[in-house]
Amino acid sequence: MNTITLISGSTMGSAEYVAEHMAEILEDSAFSTEILHGPSLDDLPLEGLWLVVTSTHGAGDLPDNLQPLSDAIAEQHPDLSNVTFGAVGIGSSEYDTFCGAIRSLERLLEDHGAKRIGDRLEIDILKHEIPEDPAEKWVKEWSKLL
Repeated sequence: MNTITLISGSTMGSAEYVAEHMAEILEDSAFSTEILHGPSLDDLPLEGLWLVVTSTHGAGDLPDNLQPLSDAIAEQHPDLSNVTFGAVGIGSSEYDTFCGAIRSLERLLEDHGAKRIGDRLEIDILKHEIPEDPAEKWVKEWSKLL
């Protein structure tokens, strides 16, 4: 079975915790996982399955640790047609840019050929004080699509 590469982007650590929790659930379901917090493009396999988890920073921006990856994809135009991915965003619905980071990153990945599996999960921290709870439910359903 292929490894699921979990990619997290976080300012305060919540996306990292969510990614780590989802990795545990996936491993309990016999999937192999690798977690990369704020990876560079060179750190990532340009094929296989990615699960991207990011919080939204500022005005809908990616966290500082994930912005370099986004910039590298935009500048280097890698062929991501052999990548399928899941998308999880964390944000606060009190802002107009709620989950803007995952939406822009998802668009960037798709513009470079990657294909999303399943629906995007958007976790509203105003409704879910513990973002791992909705992520756990979502990843169990998402893994059935693999």
